[in-house]
This record gives sequence, structure tokens and C-alpha cells, in this order.
Amino acid sequence: MSTNDLLFELGTEELPPTALKRLRNALEQHFVDGLDKTGLQHGTCKSFASPRRLALLIEDVATRQADREIEKRGPAVAAAFDADGNPTKAAEGFARSCGTSVDQLERMSTDKGEWLYYKVEEKGKDAAELLPQIAMDALNQLPIPKRMRWGASDAEFVRPVHWLLFLHGNDVVPCTLLDTEAGKQSFGHRFHYPQAIDINKPGDYAAALSDKGFVIADFDQRREAIRKQVETTAKELGGEVEFDEDLLDEVTALVEWPVPVAGGFEQSFLEVPHEALILTMKKNQKYFHLVDSDGNLLPHFITISNIDSSNPGVISEGNERVIRPRLADAMFFWQQDGKKRLEDHIESLRKVVFQNKLGNMHEKSERVALLAATIAASIGGDQDMAVRAARLSRCDLMTEMVNEFADMQGVMGRYQALRDGENGEIASAMEEFYLPRFSGDILPQTKTGIAIALAERLDTLVGIFGIGQKPTGDKDPFALRRASIAILRMLRELQLPLSLDTLLEEAKTALGERVTEKAVVAEVKAYMLERLRGIYAEAGTDADTFQAVAKVNPQTLDDFDARISAVSAFRELAEAESLSAANKRIHNLLKKVEGDLPAEIDTALFEKDAESLLLEQLTQTQQQVAPLIASREYTQALQSMAQLRDVTDSYFDDVMVMAEDMAIRNNRLAMLNRLNGLFLEVADISALQG
Repeated sequence: MSTNDLLFELGTEELPPTALKRLRNALEQHFVDGLDKTGLQHGTCKSFASPRRLALLIEDVATRQADREIEKRGPAVAAAFDADGNPTKAAEGFARSCGTSVDQLERMSTDKGEWLYYKVEEKGKDAAELLPQIAMDALNQLPIPKRMRWGASDAEFVRPVHWLLFLHGNDVVPCTLLDTEAGKQSFGHRFHYPQAIDINKPGDYAAALSDKGFVIADFDQRREAIRKQVETTAKELGGEVEFDEDLLDEVTALVEWPVPVAGGFEQSFLEVPHEALILTMKKNQKYFHLVDSDGNLLPHFITISNIDSSNPGVISEGNERVIRPRLADAMFFWQQDGKKRLEDHIESLRKVVFQNKLGNMHEKSERVALLAATIAASIGGDQDMAVRAARLSRCDLMTEMVNEFADMQGVMGRYQALRDGENGEIASAMEEFYLPRFSGDILPQTKTGIAIALAERLDTLVGIFGIGQKPTGDKDPFALRRASIAILRMLRELQLPLSLDTLLEEAKTALGERVTEKAVVAEVKAYMLERLRGIYAEAGTDADTFQAVAKVNPQTLDDFDARISAVSAFRELAEAESLSAANKRIHNLLKKVEGDLPAEIDTALFEKDAESLLLEQLTQTQQQVAPLIASREYTQALQSMAQLRDVTDSYFDDVMVMAEDMAIRNNRLAMLNRLNGLFLEVADISALQG
């Protein structure tokens, strides 16, 4: 079958820069899916995106669908013929719909009976007939939250459409999409080359735009060009660039012909916390900041222009004029905030409501201080510092700097605490209070920071659950999912010797009568275990391995982790499947017992050698594993328990546990209870699947 390269380009007004990559990727995915669904064979696909265009170059797209044979299924044979074997109206109607007679129909057998069917050869359609709908479907599926119309057109898209280039080989695909007729012309840079550019064949696209139109259409190529330009310019200025990859993406989406332009600002502005200066350069102006070899901010920046100016100095001066007032604002906020200490803002927290039923921020800070002191004492921290840090932790929210730059919360607290002369660990804790801010973020490292970061999230979790406002569906206004994952990460990755049950109970106690839900601790624990299950699942842990450990309720996540590793290793042993099955059987037998499980084993009631053998080896194994469990060497403990497989199998082969004699039955149940209890020292292996 013949093939041709295919080129599709939609030319628009400037597309939303933060969405450009997502639009590009979605267009490629949905267009290729459309080709696959219609059976148009094709080769590799290359996508392009710039502020004014989305494009695809797909190699070797078939010029038509392949012919295919379709099996049409008709009525069941039982309904197709009467008792004399004559065709019914159902059979005759099906034959007519296929353009044939009943005697030409074939039969097929399935697990649901025998049916009539007919093979029909369907001719493939030309690609030119299919491609317009494929393209339109792909455009309709783009992730555009709000589509717009322009002029008198009824067409809806994220931005007004100005041209449509659609080639299959050398031929235009005849169609009109979004009220725009397809042609073979693209357009160059808005200023450098606004004229039309004829594209005679798909493979010429990228080179024609670059060589003639001052457009680097390939997003990734343009991105790397910007990275190199910025690195080179930074080196000329004697600095280095700390690339923010999101900023690099956004700048790439803002220009078609990138040109670096350097600028600077007064040295005096460097007295302001560097994070505030960097924030305003990145967020407001899309500038790249420079640092020296020690990571200190330099009074220079690099911006990317979309034009190659004959007088770049004018552009540089213009950018300097724009940034100077913003830096001056940051300087003003810093100086104004210096007129007060952090502790001067404590009382003003009473005016800020956290949640109507849970009080204001001052009350929350006091609860967090109480809980943080307990946590600090448990991890070897300083209780007084934890209380002081907790009370100061929200005070930077009342500063001018944070009011202007919300991302400075915590960072401003650290700077202000140092300016106030607070202890260095307390100052660090002001920023660590917010860690981790997002998935994969760093964790607090000081004991004071750990204490207040944990206490803050525990108070929020138990408080919100305690007033009956736990998350539902995708609604999580208090970010409880993120808070629970942060707690779990800290407990687990920092190997903290803290009981989650105890922490939740202490948080509930601190909240006092504000908690109205009686089962709040159990609810929060279950909610957090679901998040923990997700963490382990991402790491490749099987769900039943997690369940086997969760059932024995380890008190610390460090201990939980050790047991997960042990069960995962146990599953690789040859004895694992048999012992798991035996424990399931034991579990089911013990469930039938009403009241307390029998505990005492009387050897005088033994009737089978298998009973004596199991007791003997069980006793030996208990003695072996006791020190291992005490030292949390769970892997070795389970390996020792695996030796019980043969005697356990023999026991179930030879012994009827549920004997008619109640004394013998209870004695045998006591044996199983003891065996079950040994494994439960590590995990409930009855939860393991084969």
C-alpha cells in the first residue's frame, strides 16, 4: 500500500504558555489514536509547538485504509429454522440485509450456542476522506478548560485560528476545520517574517520555518537553545544559572525566535532576602537569575527576547526599568517588617480564623506547641524550643513580605527569626514548618522543625476529621491527603521512634471538646493507612504483603518498614505458600471459637505423634525467634519459622482438630492458637495470596 508523509499545522493567536506542552502532547496522542482506530497505517510522529502554532509531522501515512473482511452475525440457529428445517423470517431478513440468500449463510459455534453469520468484504476508504474527521476529533479532545469564539464564527478553540496547513504528501487534504480552510501555507515570525511560507512537502516544514520564517517550531529544540544561550550569557557575566525547569518551559512557550538579553540592578537590593528577589524576577518578569560559584545571588538577570534587535541595549534598559520598582517594593517590605519582631505578631493571629469550629490561628498555634513539645521530647529534641517555634511559626504570615509574596511563607520566618536574634534551630524550624511542601520535597532535618511540622499536620488532620469534615471524592479543601502523606514520609524516612496511634490520641486530647466525632482516631488511622498503602504500592509492594503487616498494627513506621521487607523476603521461600495456606486454615478454625481462645496445651491429651512433633518444633522455634523479634530481625525470624512447614503439614494430615471430645478439641485449638500467635509476632501471613 502506498504511503506519504503527513503534515498538520494549526496557526493561532498566542497560545497560553503554561498549557502549550500539554496541548502539544495531547494533539499528538489523540491524532495518532485516530489514525490507529480508523486503520490508517503510519510511521513515527513528530510534534511541534510554538506560541502561534501546534503541528504534527507523521511519516508514512497510508493513502487509504486496507480492505478488510467483516463477519456479520445473525440470529441463533435455533431461531433461524423451524421444526421442519425451513428458514424463519429472522433468517431470511438477515440474509436480505447481507445481500444474499439463506443457503449462502455460514454457521459458527460459540460457548453460547450456534449462530448464522456472513462474511462481507469492506473496501477501505481514502485517507483524504478520513483525515479531516481524525483531525477535528483530536482538536475537540484537547485539554482546554474554556473554549472561545471570535468574530461571527461559531468555531470554538482556546485562541482564534488564523491558518490551517494540512498536507498528505504534496497534496492538500481538502477540508475546513474551525472555520478555516486547509492550504499549504504556514506563516513566519510575527515581526521578522509575517508573510506566508509555502510548504511543498511535509518534510520541508521545520527547515522552511527556521531558515526563512525566523521560527524554531520544535519546542524541545527551542528549549535547549534557550538553555545554552542563557548558560553562555551567564558565563560572560561571571555567573551561573540555577534553572527552574518550569520557568524554562514557560519561556520556551513565549518565544519563537529566542534571543538572550542581559540586564542588571543595583547592588543595594541584595540586602533583601534573595528568595524574594528571585521570586519577583521569575514569577513577574520571567527572568533567569544568576548566582556566583558559592550560590550567592548576583545583581544580574537574563531575559529571552522574541526578536533579534539591532539595538539590544534598548531592550536591556527597558527590562531594567521594569524590574527596578518591583525590587524596590521588596526592599520596602523588608525594611518595614524589620520594625517588628516575629513575636509582635502573635496576638494578631487571634484575628485570623483557621476554621470556625476549630478556632483561630492563635489557638491552633497553642495546640501545636503543646503537641510539638511532646514530640520533641520523644525524639531527643528541646521541648522549650519546640514550644517557642510553634508559637512563632505562623507569625510571618502577618508580614508585608508574605502578604506580597505568598511563596515566601516560612522563608521570611527564617530570615526574620535570625534578624530577631532567635536561636538558629528555631530560625530553621520556621521554614521547616512547611516541609515537605509537595510530593518528593525535602523533609525537615532539625528536631525542632520535625516536631512542629508533625504537630501542625496532626492537629489539622484530627481536627478536621473530628468535626466531621473528612475529604470526600476529589474535594479536599484542607489538603488532608497531602498532610497525611507528609506525616507518613517523616515518620518513615526519618525513622522516628513515634507511635502513630499515640500521636493521634495526643492530637485529639489537645483539641479537647472541639472534637465531636467519637471514632476520630480510628478514622484518621484508617485514612492514613490508605495513603501508606499507596506509598508502598508505588515502591512495588504487593497489596497483600501490606495487608499482612497492617493487620498486626506495628506501632512505628520504621518497624512497619522492617516487617514489609521481611514478608517480601519470606514470600520468596519455597515454604511460603504452604505456610500461608496453613495459617489461613488456622485462622478460619480459630474464628469458629466462641469466647476466649484456649491457651493451655496438655500433652496428656495428645493422641497423634504429629501433635508431639509440632509442639516440640514449635517450642524450639519460639526460643530461636524470640531474640530475633526483640531486635527486629524479622527476616531471619520468618526464615526460622519456615522450618515449621513440614510438621504443620503433617499435623493437618494426621490430626482432626475439631474432635467430638471438647477437651481434645480445645487442646488442639490451643496448639493452633500458639502457632498462629508465633507468626503474628511478625505479620499475618494468612493474608498472603498464592
